[in-house]
Amino acid sequence: MNDQTAPAARDYSKTLFLPQTDFPMRAGLPQREPQMLARWADMDLYRRLRETSAGRPKFVLHDGPPYANGNIHIGHALNKILKDLVTRSQQMLGHDSNYVPGWDCHGLPIEWKIEEEYRKKGKNKDEVPVVEFRRQCRAFAEHWLGVQREEFKRLGVEGDWAHPYSTMAYPAEATIASELMSFAMTGQLYRGSKPVMWSVVERTALAEAEVEYHEHTSQTIWAKFPVDQLDTAAEVKLRAAGEAATDLLAASVVIWTTTPWTIPANRAVAYSPTVSYGLFRVTAAPEGNWARQGDLYVLADKLADEVMKAAKVEAFERVRDVDPAVIKLCRHPLAGAAGAMGYYDFGVPVVPADYVTDDAGTGFVHTAPGHGADDYITYVNHRAAFAAAGTSEVPHTVGPDGAYFPHVKLFDGARVIDDKGKDGDANKRVIDKLVEVGALIARGRLVHSYPHSWRSKAPLIFRNTPQWFIAMDRPVESLGGKTLREVALRAISHTRWVPAVGENRINGMIENRPDWVISRQRAWGVPITVFVDKATGEILRDEAVNERIAEAFRAEGADAWFSDATGARFLLPDYDPAAYEKIDDVLDVWFDSGSTHAFTLEDPEQFPGLAGVRRKVDGGADTVMYLEGSDQHRGWFHSSLLESCGTRGRAPYDVVLTHGFVLDEKGEKMSKSKGNVTAPQDVIRDSGADILRLWVAASDYSDDLRIGPEILKTFVETYRKLRNTLRWMLGTLAHHKAGVTLDAAAAPELERLILHRLAELDVAVREAYAEFDYKKVVAQLSSFMTTDLSAFYFDVRKDVLYCDPASSATRLTALAVIEEVFRRVTAWLAPILVFTAEEAWLSRYPEEAAGGSVHLRTFPETPAAWRDDALAEKWAAIRRVRRVVTGALEIERAQKRIGASLEAAPELFVADDALRGLLATVDMAEVCITSGLSLMAGEGPESAFRLDDVPGVAVVPRLAEGRKCARSWKFSTEIGRDPDYPDVTPRDAAALREIDAAGVAA
Repeated sequence: MNDQTAPAARDYSKTLFLPQTDFPMRAGLPQREPQMLARWADMDLYRRLRETSAGRPKFVLHDGPPYANGNIHIGHALNKILKDLVTRSQQMLGHDSNYVPGWDCHGLPIEWKIEEEYRKKGKNKDEVPVVEFRRQCRAFAEHWLGVQREEFKRLGVEGDWAHPYSTMAYPAEATIASELMSFAMTGQLYRGSKPVMWSVVERTALAEAEVEYHEHTSQTIWAKFPVDQLDTAAEVKLRAAGEAATDLLAASVVIWTTTPWTIPANRAVAYSPTVSYGLFRVTAAPEGNWARQGDLYVLADKLADEVMKAAKVEAFERVRDVDPAVIKLCRHPLAGAAGAMGYYDFGVPVVPADYVTDDAGTGFVHTAPGHGADDYITYVNHRAAFAAAGTSEVPHTVGPDGAYFPHVKLFDGARVIDDKGKDGDANKRVIDKLVEVGALIARGRLVHSYPHSWRSKAPLIFRNTPQWFIAMDRPVESLGGKTLREVALRAISHTRWVPAVGENRINGMIENRPDWVISRQRAWGVPITVFVDKATGEILRDEAVNERIAEAFRAEGADAWFSDATGARFLLPDYDPAAYEKIDDVLDVWFDSGSTHAFTLEDPEQFPGLAGVRRKVDGGADTVMYLEGSDQHRGWFHSSLLESCGTRGRAPYDVVLTHGFVLDEKGEKMSKSKGNVTAPQDVIRDSGADILRLWVAASDYSDDLRIGPEILKTFVETYRKLRNTLRWMLGTLAHHKAGVTLDAAAAPELERLILHRLAELDVAVREAYAEFDYKKVVAQLSSFMTTDLSAFYFDVRKDVLYCDPASSATRLTALAVIEEVFRRVTAWLAPILVFTAEEAWLSRYPEEAAGGSVHLRTFPETPAAWRDDALAEKWAAIRRVRRVVTGALEIERAQKRIGASLEAAPELFVADDALRGLLATVDMAEVCITSGLSLMAGEGPESAFRLDDVPGVAVVPRLAEGRKCARSWKFSTEIGRDPDYPDVTPRDAAALREIDAAGVAA
């Protein structure tokens, strides 16, 4: 027996160039991301970005201010991440892309919170000095601004977080007041009395942007307005034609309304000149019915059946045609009512209006000019008729608490809506009185869309109140004689809207909007800093007074206005404070946010990083973008447009991008009661912010987005694949010296194909980022990294990269190409996966840890010469054929006839001579990762494997001949040819010889 011990078999795994990296497979984003944020803070990344981009064209994303009144929600996360995608990608496209975050700190949302705290403590807001109340509002806003700032930063959003803007900062309040005073100086500001949407619960007027619509059940009535007087000329014509006028004078015009409580404020009845009307007589009705036999009603022909059915009329007849124009006046239904003391004894004009239809109701519209926009316009258009009827003033009937004023007879104190937003007793009292005086013929209920406050969720009323307005249709000298509406419409056409449908939406809103009501009867906001001459009612226009106000605000904030009851500090010594009324209403918060451009984009002292913006509209190369949810067409986009156009004659933005809202996985609105809320804080805690960012980038933001646990799982999986591709590149590049020059022209075809794809992607990714199409970026990169790289190129090249000699030209070229891929992919992913791209970049280039960052890069330039469409077409054909081979081998694996594809040496049959010739120019065994492959002519045997979408190609699986290489695991008949390395292929023997010669053998 030989007692010599046989030498141990060599561990060839230690001779392979296998991937080596500390970049972990498991991301650990919830723990790793805060570390990255701390690093960026330590290196002052924001400042470094400004320094590296100095002198470039500016791309400024002006932040739409969220309210500082609570933790952020998923809608905030979508908005801020989308903004960060814009600024980071524009920075890497070669701009100085600056982002200054901002907050809305005034207005009802914050004031409402303080009032809630008061109510809990049993305190009365009105008993607290206004300056003290404002101080508490400011403290509340400061707290939540700080909370939200940290939550936004945790999303990976980069910006000047150390110097944000806020509407409650003293310089900001001074600028907002100055902007308001500019409107006053140019004559665009006026005080008028019009019906506005009023919140009884919040005791203030609301703008359209503060209103949302919900279903509401309203009481409906059909009421009679007795005809009182005919047009003289018309009556003469009737008599001349032989038609009796007496039956019309015995008739009643019937109206239908969903707001019975407004009947005491009725001052007219409107009809349509295009609708056909008739005189109808009730011929049969039940005993005691409100509509009685013999009654005569004037109705739209199309609606008569519906009205009679509602009134429980058993039979009726049409007497004749009626032209409502012959009816000059009706009597109010409550005229002569006991206890009314003549309050309703006036004529009610019957007037035409273009909004009246015969789609529903009676064809006549009850008109209360103090309680509706259309009603008020009707009053303005027919002021003479109202004056002739003895109602020359728009009536004030309902107070700020939703109760009838004492002067409204019969209904003094009745409430339309109570303090909790519930229906009061006004409707019932009015209906009961109409029944009592015999003026009602029917009643009912209607469920319809109705305006509600977006904060209190309580229904609103239209209420005539004195308010401050900015005129939309008043020619303004400073605007070249044009109206604000005209200037705004022109500015819309000069703005780029993303998506393009946004232009039509805001255009329609500006075309049809009424004058802008900017006053609010609240305490927490920038005051309307004007004085009104008590004798003339004129606004004081004096630049010296305005400057004293602005100067005081810059030093003390807007509290300076409220700390002086008469405004003497601003008026003296030029004017007598006793002669002027100081206005204490505050500005609509939309005016605040609409003015933010004035104190961020135009104040180099406060925001030096935004100084010197020369916008395209001024002939410069700089761009200002606004980006918010689609609801801001009637909100911030809208108010900013009007504010800037009114003071500067142009829009404050060049580009406006809008996104949808976030719904749950079923497409339903999120609510805590449903338990379907996805909180960004939870996603970050469980998966990391990069997952949330990937969801935003991959979604179609132009529509509503969906999110939930199952959807997030798909993005976690997508992220895993992207990360693993980065990890493999990092591991492989551990064997490559960075900065090695690549000779692209001399590279093998497979490497040149990948370089071609980089050239293609360079164009596609840049265009997609420039077009703000982030889902296209994700789709392109995800497909490239998982399909082109991981599933094809890396898979094919692993043998060369792991097993070829260190000096192999093919191996070195492949490594150089992977370096090019890595440098581009990390840059292209950086705006989206901000943490992961940085982690990968620093892992490859540890020297960057001293102060470098992937985010300080621009997108690498890619040589146009790398593009080779002919080569790409050739390899597209090769890859189609490869699919047939891999499909055949998958069956062999499933049947356990082979383990790995290297055990196979299939026969590949190709019928097309040209395709077969093309395949002959490449090593198809290498491409298909087999140990051998025979390329054959013809269709192949019937039993061969085929794919329907690759005609003329068939595969017959065969086992590879020879022995298995102990190092590369390829099967070969050449194993043992090199006697020094008898268990490996000659290629592997050459690699081992190099390793052994270098003295690093295992």
